[in-house]
Amino acid sequence: MISLSPNRCRPYQRIQCRVLPSLTLGLLALLFLVSASSPAHAQDEVIKTDTSLVQLSVGVADKQGHPITNLSQNDFAIFEDGVRRPILHFEPTDAPFSLVMLLDTSGSTINFRQQINQAALRFLDALAPDDRVAVVDFNGKGAKLQLPFSTDRRRIAYTIGITLQAGKGETPLYDALKLSVKELAHEAPRRRKAIVVLTDGLDTDARNGDRRIVGKAAATDVGSAIKAETNSQVISVLNDADRQGVTIFPLALPSGDPKKLPLPDPAITAMYTAARTRLQLLADRTGGRLHEIRRLDDLSRLYAEVAADLRTLYTVVYQPPNAGVRDGKWREIRVEVARGELVASTKPGYFAR
Repeated sequence: MISLSPNRCRPYQRIQCRVLPSLTLGLLALLFLVSASSPAHAQDEVIKTDTSLVQLSVGVADKQGHPITNLSQNDFAIFEDGVRRPILHFEPTDAPFSLVMLLDTSGSTINFRQQINQAALRFLDALAPDDRVAVVDFNGKGAKLQLPFSTDRRRIAYTIGITLQAGKGETPLYDALKLSVKELAHEAPRRRKAIVVLTDGLDTDARNGDRRIVGKAAATDVGSAIKAETNSQVISVLNDADRQGVTIFPLALPSGDPKKLPLPDPAITAMYTAARTRLQLLADRTGGRLHEIRRLDDLSRLYAEVAADLRTLYTVVYQPPNAGVRDGKWREIRVEVARGELVASTKPGYFAR
């Protein structure tokens, strides 16, 4: 869902002013009044929007799987729990995005940072000129916003290169996702929003919790002991993404693939499987897509596929039948397209929290 959020301007350069000693108090007061009444106040205004609205990213394809990008609002019908809802806002597939490039700079990615950098630059080349990009990374020092939203491709590319030169240690993936959603909240409320996250999925806190679970499980139950979807951090990220209408596209590194473990220890396999399941859940529940990187050579191609995915999504905003009700229950969403031979896909629903 869409939440209240401030629209904050973060200029890249500090404006320095000198006040001449001979200025009178009257002139200072006049300058203050002029600046207070100028349009600059819009930089810190609070964006007010209806928190009960639901924002969807919807993809449409024909029976052969080819994306259909020329539909209009009248071609869609939205149902929540079987009840048709009016569409209040619609954006076509060519509308600009605000997206976060979320980079895993923990110790597990040190050996292939160069490939990551090259792939990320190809991704930037595939974006539209009006798409706004922010850069966030996460490692043993936590999650950090390296660059606020910008359309300056050179500055974005430079920031990515510098960011990938440092970082090691642990993997606070879910903290970084929450920070990314928080930054997206500063963007305009109806703007299309996405997170493209490159990671092995092995969040340190979640992994420690999983280790405790399998440690207490009987040997025969280790494989099914972890309930990946009940992790509180994942639930929190999904709730935040629902409120903002954010779509998540995980790029899953091979270092987190449970099928590629050198030693098939049941406990370790269970933890890796839970981590990969959570990445799939993040994609499915937000209307995104999980891309599994089989080989590092696939990085550039998969980043390009994500850019192509973004250009095939419509944005549809509607008001649910029980607006404002926060009972924690699941709300099922269904999207139909007027042309019967076409298939629409979006997130399956949300919990009303």
